[in-house]
Amino acid sequence: MYNQYYHFRDKPFCISPDPDFLFLTQKHKKALMLMRYALATQAGFAVITGEVGSGKTTLISKVISQDSPNLTIGVVNNTQCTDALELLQWILFAFNLDYSGKSHVELYDTFTKFLIKEYSEGRNVAIIIDEAQHLGMKLLEQVRLLSNLNSGKHTALQFLIVGQPELRDQLAKPEFQQFTQRVIVDYHLGALNFMETTGYIRHRLLTVGGSPSLFCEEGMHLIWEHSGGVPRIINVLCDLSLVYGYSAQLKDKIYPCIIKEVLHDKGMEIPTLKQVQKEGSM
Repeated sequence: MYNQYYHFRDKPFCISPDPDFLFLTQKHKKALMLMRYALATQAGFAVITGEVGSGKTTLISKVISQDSPNLTIGVVNNTQCTDALELLQWILFAFNLDYSGKSHVELYDTFTKFLIKEYSEGRNVAIIIDEAQHLGMKLLEQVRLLSNLNSGKHTALQFLIVGQPELRDQLAKPEFQQFTQRVIVDYHLGALNFMETTGYIRHRLLTVGGSPSLFCEEGMHLIWEHSGGVPRIINVLCDLSLVYGYSAQLKDKIYPCIIKEVLHDKGMEIPTLKQVQKEGSM
């Protein structure tokens, strides 16, 4: 609707993860560096947590977009599994392996043979599990048991576990001690501060060929306050503000009055972090 009016090549504030729009704050740089470090050094387990919409899935996309000839990566996105059999099916699906109609033992055997084949050809295997907070204790234990496929000092199979803050709370419980003892990297991705929020908004505008000064500083402060510094909510507020700005024929500047109108029309009911977590990823 407004792309041509503001001379954008593309929509700047889409809520779906897109590595082309990745804005690396110091927090995101550190998270990305640790993810890459974990995969490059064959760390058995790495855990990255963060609020809903904080950019975790975008970081995963960035990691897997950089091909490594010595690493085969599979991503498990569906973690609302009912049992260990279904989880193993999703893992095989992530590597394009045949899982149809097989028993648990047959699935395990298929994956073991795949792991041996990759290792014999000089490649390690990494499983990235997104939204891992849904797994719960029993399935996280099954993930830990899969790591027993590694033998001796050779780590052929490694895990990058990504989830919301509840995952961190789960792993802090005494019953997860065996799991956490194997975690080499553990990092929590926090929300953006005001300076990071302004940089984030300007970066996304520049990425699509727009003016980085389209949003005034006072307006960006309003967006930061009502988003809690969560990128996904920032995107929603900025996108609506552009719609309202286009409707008012404001071509050079999105003023605070426009953003206040957006907030007013939403009844000031901007989602809190707790509400967003309850609703799940958009």
